[in-house]
Amino acid sequence: MTLGKAEAVAHGAATIINAIATGEGAAFGVDLWTKAEVELTNEPKIIQAHIVSDPSESTLLIERTVARVLEHFKADKQFGAKVKTNSNIPVARGLKSSSVAANAVALATVAALDKSLDDLAVVNLGVDAAFDAKVTVTGAFDDACASFFGGVVVTDNLKRQLIKRSTLPEELVVLFHVPSKKAYTGNSDVAKLRMVKPLVAVAYKEALNGNFWTALSLNGLIYSSALGFDCSVTLDALNAGAVAAGLCGKGPAVTAVVSEDKADQVMVTLQRHEGEVIKAKLNHEKARVVT
Repeated sequence: MTLGKAEAVAHGAATIINAIATGEGAAFGVDLWTKAEVELTNEPKIIQAHIVSDPSESTLLIERTVARVLEHFKADKQFGAKVKTNSNIPVARGLKSSSVAANAVALATVAALDKSLDDLAVVNLGVDAAFDAKVTVTGAFDDACASFFGGVVVTDNLKRQLIKRSTLPEELVVLFHVPSKKAYTGNSDVAKLRMVKPLVAVAYKEALNGNFWTALSLNGLIYSSALGFDCSVTLDALNAGAVAAGLCGKGPAVTAVVSEDKADQVMVTLQRHEGEVIKAKLNHEKARVVT
């Protein structure tokens, strides 16, 4: 008997509203990516995972995602799996690496089993796995939806409701300023972040009204202050002509959304700060099975 094997790809996402303070969030898709290859084995409960692009990182989220999918289809007593992931998304900088990996792994595992699930069911299995692996505070349902569906999503993370989806103008590009220091979401001081709840609620209302870039900048400044991050990268990006700029996730990366004609000058400004700058396009493509 040939055991199933499949590969899937999910794209990156960036924060508009970080849901830690209120449980409500918003995010948008970018064309960074994670690929996951899942091969079923006849060794039940044994899940071997390897992160090709960052071998030192924990594989617990990958293992829990595969386990969640196998349990969902009652196949956990029949199969184990070997999993490889590869990605161009830096880990633990606020760039949604966990949500994207969970989507790609969940999708590939479903395909390897030769089963099908509706999109939100796949997303939710990844969110469940993120809670299992303790890599999230809110479940990051907003990030997971933006990664899976592309475009902009506005969500209620606590109820796992997708409230609004929108497309974005194609002529915008995204620049990420990525410091070398990592910051893991599981280590966030949630009590401190919930103090800014009334301010974040204002930014969320802007996102609901379709003022995504105002919401992004406002959210970024609020969380930067609460987390003690220097706002100079954000302010310099805005000063250089960015449409919006702000902390991505819980940082330390900063997102700058820029029109094509201002991209070079904002890039030069960001490069004056320590760290690397990654350029990406907006993504409207859904996560998909490749083979």
